[in-house]
Amino acid sequence: MSETAAPLVEVTGLTKRYGDTLAVDGVDLTVLPGEVYGFLGPNGAGKTTALRILTGLIAPTSGTVRVLGGAPGQAQVLARTGSMIESPAFYPYLSGLDNLRLLAEYAEVPRARIHEVLALVDLTDRARDRFSTYSLGMKQRLGVAAALLKDPELVILDEPTNGLDPAGMRDMRRLIRELGADGRTVLLSSHLLGEVQQICDRVGIISQGKMVAEHNVEELRGQQELVIRAVPRESARSVLTEALGADTVHLYDDTLRVKVAPDRAAEVNRVLVEAGIAVSELRSTERALEDVFFELTTTHPEEKADVG
Repeated sequence: MSETAAPLVEVTGLTKRYGDTLAVDGVDLTVLPGEVYGFLGPNGAGKTTALRILTGLIAPTSGTVRVLGGAPGQAQVLARTGSMIESPAFYPYLSGLDNLRLLAEYAEVPRARIHEVLALVDLTDRARDRFSTYSLGMKQRLGVAAALLKDPELVILDEPTNGLDPAGMRDMRRLIRELGADGRTVLLSSHLLGEVQQICDRVGIISQGKMVAEHNVEELRGQQELVIRAVPRESARSVLTEALGADTVHLYDDTLRVKVAPDRAAEVNRVLVEAGIAVSELRSTERALEDVFFELTTTHPEEKADVG
């Protein structure tokens, strides 16, 4: 991935309105060549709407969108883009192979490419079976195969692991990592924090139609934290908030998370002990992407959302 190269996807002030509903609200987004970019947010956050705009399926209400140097939906842009938006749709009574043959003929892709993409998604052995007999994971993989038919520079995948069992999710993550390692640029949406953390170079977090953060994964996780278990917990929180600032101290499950450098652990412990608070655990840790996500997308960080 080259951070000095021109972005393959460049979005500024993207807005999409359906009547009184603002589905996408002023989103800025950049995807760089050769990276796996995770577009992360809860269901209903506006991810699919944004991806539909990027692939030319719908028009934005306002904002500027450039994909591979052109406008979404232009023939020269589509020729270099592969996508799977929402659930893949194929003819149910045709085989996976015949479905891809139809797509290849429409896209003027050599038939030899069909067998290459079937091998990439590990569907060669079931290629002649009807699509209607495929498991959900196989249907998703055939959708990815279709997205790869044109040997695209940019691959856009909308919730590629949606509905898969753990084995299917593992296989899909492996495939996406391989696509990234092969030099392709991948933009995928997901509501699964662990998935994004495992396979993405950078991540944009969207909530209620607005982009609330865009960084590489390590930057987003940010500085180390102190994890503290103390009794009484609310008193510990009040003491530390007064000493360190309200934005520094958060409740998470049954612990306190304090955003200070690990070398301040002794100082933090002393403040609590002098206030008569019993400290049973104090350790340093890096924030998980999950922690960052909840801080950015909930009104009260201590209120965990269900995004699994």
